[in-house]
Amino acid sequence: MPPQSLQYGTDVPPAGYGGWIPTSPAIIDDFIEKHIRLAADKMSKVPDYSLSPCVEAFQQAIKNDPVMLDLFGQMILQAKTLGSKIESFDQLVFIIDNIVASPPGFHSTTKEDPQPIGVPLYIILDLLSNTAAGYDLFRKPEFNTAMKALLDCWGRYLTSPASNRTLTNTEGGWFSETALILLQSEGRGVFNDTYVCPDPKAVNRGYTSWDAFFTRDVQPHARPIGGPPQNSVMTNACESKVFRIAYDVQEHDLFWLKFQKYSLYDMLNRDELCGYFVGGTVYQAFLSPQDYHRWHAPVDGVVKKVVLVPGTYYAALPDDGAPVNDPELEHHDPRGALIRSQPWLTMNATRMLFFIEADDPNIGLMCFIAVGMVEVSTCEKMVKEGDRLHRGDQLGMFHFGGSTHTLIFQQKAGVRFKTYDDKGQEVDVEVGMHLKVNQMVGYAAGGTQ
Repeated sequence: MPPQSLQYGTDVPPAGYGGWIPTSPAIIDDFIEKHIRLAADKMSKVPDYSLSPCVEAFQQAIKNDPVMLDLFGQMILQAKTLGSKIESFDQLVFIIDNIVASPPGFHSTTKEDPQPIGVPLYIILDLLSNTAAGYDLFRKPEFNTAMKALLDCWGRYLTSPASNRTLTNTEGGWFSETALILLQSEGRGVFNDTYVCPDPKAVNRGYTSWDAFFTRDVQPHARPIGGPPQNSVMTNACESKVFRIAYDVQEHDLFWLKFQKYSLYDMLNRDELCGYFVGGTVYQAFLSPQDYHRWHAPVDGVVKKVVLVPGTYYAALPDDGAPVNDPELEHHDPRGALIRSQPWLTMNATRMLFFIEADDPNIGLMCFIAVGMVEVSTCEKMVKEGDRLHRGDQLGMFHFGGSTHTLIFQQKAGVRFKTYDDKGQEVDVEVGMHLKVNQMVGYAAGGTQ
């Protein structure tokens, strides 16, 4: 068995947090303080100012449940010890009211260049999630039902023409000079040459809403199918950064706060097909808000089953903060616990399972899991049971933010994780690599790892 690409006790991607958290603490603090000021202004105008109906419904769902309301109070107190500036549940509700009335954009200070806030609600809830009370609250089905209704409401706004107001070339817009550098970084390619733009000459490239921009399609020539034309080859299902590769994964595994192991039974939602993958391999990679968010078939084969699994939105495993080798955050910085919890999220967050019977007998049955995280828990499928797939065919897409995904292979596949570099040389796939969709990620050699 080859060594694990990332040991179980080290759950931070070497390349950082993929744009989920701004690299500048000053940007984060200023963004939160801005929304605290806006919330205070709105609260001072009550009863002349009223919450939006969706936010008010969320507020009432929490207040009508004494257990959830008590957990909110405990969570806010516990998060204060981590540096949170949230003072009360009512203040938080008014902050949420402002956030869900706007599309994601960039934020800057007088001393800092703009940085993207692709998942703004997560930035507000980040420290709250890294508490014992937050762990209890954010896993409650009643909380997630209320949160889903709120996020669905925000999602309807993000599909409306009113949401395209950050698709500009001014500071803070997604087509500003700063934003385009980010959108084209890590080899993603020139925007207009890479993505399908309804109106390439328009400032907003013709995208009529934030969601239309976020779920933009890629031009076929920009993401060709990688690797030799063999059934044993596997290609990248999502444009993403490699987070972890784990071998000899078990059906049931215990979860320790820092030593997160994959538990197939939970990942696959207790599905009867779980047994096929015992002793197999899990490949996990995560998408940043600036990545392409559609999913492509990683193998040739037939769709055997598609399952949508409701789950959590903001739950994370509380930890002691960033590890000593964290590339972006100071040691013990409590932010980013949810990003460090990605293996755990494959068993708890909202996700969609695609079981695919590959044409290559060494691969056989495999599973692709699209895992929604925070604002991005809307998973839309484009295929159904019985559909024939070719590598690179679209499977579906994420809406509204960043996310993670896994590929699960049987032990018999004997997966070798390989790709090709810019010079056409075959190299090992390593944690921290940013790989394009349809790029070769490995092949089935047959036998055990």
